[in-house]
Amino acid sequence: MPVRFTSRSHRIAFTTTAIAVTAVALTSTSPAASAATTAANTNSAQHVTPAVAVHPHHVYAGKPVTRGGEVTFSCQVPGTSSTCYGPKQIRTAYGIQPLLDKGVTGRGRTIVIIDAFNPPNVQTELDTFTTTFGLPKADLEIVNPFGASYDENDANQRGWSGEIALDVEWAHVVAPAAKIRLVTAKTNNDPDIAAAIEYAVDHKLGDVVSQSFGEDERCIGAELTARFHAAYVRGTAKRITFTAATGDQGAAQPACTGPSYSLAASAPAVDPLNLAVGGTSLTADLTTGKYVSETAWNESLTFGSAGGGGFSTIVRKPAYQRGVVPGKYRGVPDVAYNAGVNGGVLTYWDPTPSTTVNAGFYRFGGTSAGAPQWAGLIALAAQLRGRSLGLLNDSIYAAARVRPVQNVLFHDITTGNNTYTTGTGEVIEGYSAKPGWDAVTGFGSPKADRLVPFLASTN
Repeated sequence: MPVRFTSRSHRIAFTTTAIAVTAVALTSTSPAASAATTAANTNSAQHVTPAVAVHPHHVYAGKPVTRGGEVTFSCQVPGTSSTCYGPKQIRTAYGIQPLLDKGVTGRGRTIVIIDAFNPPNVQTELDTFTTTFGLPKADLEIVNPFGASYDENDANQRGWSGEIALDVEWAHVVAPAAKIRLVTAKTNNDPDIAAAIEYAVDHKLGDVVSQSFGEDERCIGAELTARFHAAYVRGTAKRITFTAATGDQGAAQPACTGPSYSLAASAPAVDPLNLAVGGTSLTADLTTGKYVSETAWNESLTFGSAGGGGFSTIVRKPAYQRGVVPGKYRGVPDVAYNAGVNGGVLTYWDPTPSTTVNAGFYRFGGTSAGAPQWAGLIALAAQLRGRSLGLLNDSIYAAARVRPVQNVLFHDITTGNNTYTTGTGEVIEGYSAKPGWDAVTGFGSPKADRLVPFLASTN
């Protein structure tokens, strides 16, 4: 029986596109942006939107050049004010490279990525990315059970194509030998997203499912929220792990209708069976990747974005958060990862494949960059364990509530906040990072060479 929905609709949030060789935001007064907003507000179904896609979270990075035998970009030149990272830098900063050097590459495991629409050039983008950075060829399978298509003239669909490029390329960076299955929902309407998750679960397509999308938990409705949760219950019973981005408007979320924002947590990240991934701003050596520091990600004044985090008003606090998270309701995030636009990850993207005029490398930011990379880490742990792991939150909270252990497994982020300033100057007070768990960065970012073996041995 079909699910019934109210007339509320979540506006299509991706209103940016690349023109020639630069990324340009479509303002609320531009014809393209107005058309996208009108289409969203007249659609009776909800939309789950990519966490990366609310503002211009991608910036053209220029063309790669080879220096000293290595591919580099202008945003990697020491002293530059606009920085970015490639695979080498992220692998080094988060301790992934030592695992890869030991053969822990995700071999034999499968990462499932849930996205919407079906751009025809995902494999080509991924091949260009891997060739540029000297990575092994990726084992990618596109699963399109609902007949998803792609219209490059639609700003919403172009936004999802950028999300797809980011997800598959950076999951591959972390777990280069893992198989990647991209499951494409027919649209980004909530019931279509739910159907894609259900398909991945019911067919057990992989060990871990990455979800780089979200919206105000209050916008979905009780019936559909229960449908999402039921899929996570079935998946967890099959030892599938779920990662979910916490959003890019700090402690705020866009309203269910209209252009306003309010204090809110993002679904599906708030579901207790998801590992919720928040955002940091990483400072690392632009050449070697040596870790320097991190702070809570907040670029709301420059890019209109900040790391999602806060407390549900719907989902009660799960048992694993007792004694760690204040209050009576689910707190997010659980963990964090680099999400800065300044300091973004290099991604090859071609939103208009019929012309390729917009094709190139962009630096992407957003918590949706962290969800697929955490999925890659989980694939590494599954390889070590020899099977999929299921829910990780119990193990993570049990260990990280002991501060010395937390500091062994995570970079504990203790500076910054996720207070969000809207485009109209409205300030929505958020939360501050602090020692231990916080509603901005969770327990922090991974020290993968220690965390991955821990997850494999204890979960």
